[in-house]
Amino acid sequence: MSSVPAPSAPQSISSDWHIAHIGLGANLDNPEQQVRAALDELAVTPGVTLERRSSLYRTAPIGYDNQPDFINAVARVRTTLAPQALLDALLDIERRHGRVREFLNAPRTLDLDVLLYEDRQINTDTLNVPHPRAHLRAFVLLPLLEVSPDVVIPGIGPASAFLAQVQEQAISRIPQ
Repeated sequence: MSSVPAPSAPQSISSDWHIAHIGLGANLDNPEQQVRAALDELAVTPGVTLERRSSLYRTAPIGYDNQPDFINAVARVRTTLAPQALLDALLDIERRHGRVREFLNAPRTLDLDVLLYEDRQINTDTLNVPHPRAHLRAFVLLPLLEVSPDVVIPGIGPASAFLAQVQEQAISRIPQ
């Protein structure tokens, strides 16, 4: 009697769990609601378990200033998705929220970034982890440290070591 081999698991999913940190931001179409809804969608994404979500933060735009303030947060997740598959899932959530990429630092309904994926350093055409400017942005560092106080940015150092460098950036925690 011959047996048929079981189908192999997709390359993007494994049985191993990995810790990742996701940055969320929005400044159009009720940005607080956009970020809260994205956190809820992230929590039900196959292969993703939402472990912690930060408070929401209001921040001034960086780069292109002629736009509304942003609402930002960070989620700490456990995932079986490979880094690129996780990014693809985030881009799918962005699309469902009407994300349009007009120009660099443009206003947006939703922006989701893989900030960290364990201690990996990844540089491809579509994904750079750790996020290249994470340690330079208060809107990343404050919520990141809220969900993972001892987090280390691979190749850069402890996230807490960079707080003094971003203290001039306008950011305020939104009461829950």
